Amino acid sequence: MAVDKASAPLEDLMVAMDVVDTLRHEEAMVERELDGDGRRERLLKRLRDMYSAQGIDVPDHVLQEGISALEQERFNYQAVAPSWRTRLAHMWVSRGRWGKPLAFLTIIGSLFFTVYFYKEILPTLNLPTQIDTSIAAITSKAKEPLVVENATQVADRARTFLEKDDVAQAKSELARLRDMETRLNLSYKIRVVSRDNERSGVWRIPPNNPSAKNYYLIVEAIDSNNDVVGLDVLNEENNETKKKTVWGLRVSEQTFRSVAADKSDDGIIQNNVVGEKKVGFLKHDYLVETSGATITEWPDVDR
Repeated sequence: MAVDKASAPLEDLMVAMDVVDTLRHEEAMVERELDGDGRRERLLKRLRDMYSAQGIDVPDHVLQEGISALEQERFNYQAVAPSWRTRLAHMWVSRGRWGKPLAFLTIIGSLFFTVYFYKEILPTLNLPTQIDTSIAAITSKAKEPLVVENATQVADRARTFLEKDDVAQAKSELARLRDMETRLNLSYKIRVVSRDNERSGVWRIPPNNPSAKNYYLIVEAIDSNNDVVGLDVLNEENNETKKKTVWGLRVSEQTFRSVAADKSDDGIIQNNVVGEKKVGFLKHDYLVETSGATITEWPDVDR
């Protein structure tokens, strides 16, 4: 009995909804029956007859409930007024359509930002630390006070550029510091080239002094492992700097003739080391008479 009493209201509600649905499908009848005196009674009788014809016994109070529901539009769908909540709900319901493309774009954007952060933003944020670290390394390694003085000036310029938010110039000055640090750590000997089909020396007529001759030994830098070291070399004839493994070192005519004689007697240059670069120094220590000037290229014939 408890189950029957509890289920009765639900059954009545379902029948009432069916009544409303029936009335909606009979809109013309509804408009006719709900207009004028006794319209509810006429409509009630019409509905009773319709359900009886189908063999369905519907109590009058249920039919009355259905008619009232239709009049009150109780079972009509009422669209929710547009708001940020409804827009958010619509977006969530349609997430299957836009979710995957958005997730893909988010991942791609995150990757680009990560690369940009580590390549551009983070190094810029670390510039002050990098400058301090580089100048500290130079100060501890340099054996010449002038090197430390010059490095300090470069570091000060880098910090000044940072204060002015000129990151590009600050990075340029930092690059100079790091180059200085790298060169301080280098150690090698400067040796005259003495190989088959390669020159050991050339002489040149200066571009601005056709009556003179400049003499050069062709040299290379060799480290402690007997490996060739590439260096930035300034060409005194055109003021261009190039990375070279072989270059010309300007020497006196006497030194030039002496090395030529050393090579001509047996094809081997016994005294082939003409200079040295030690750790902690930027300058070379030369063992021959030289101005230290250099060239990076020369023709196949002397001039």
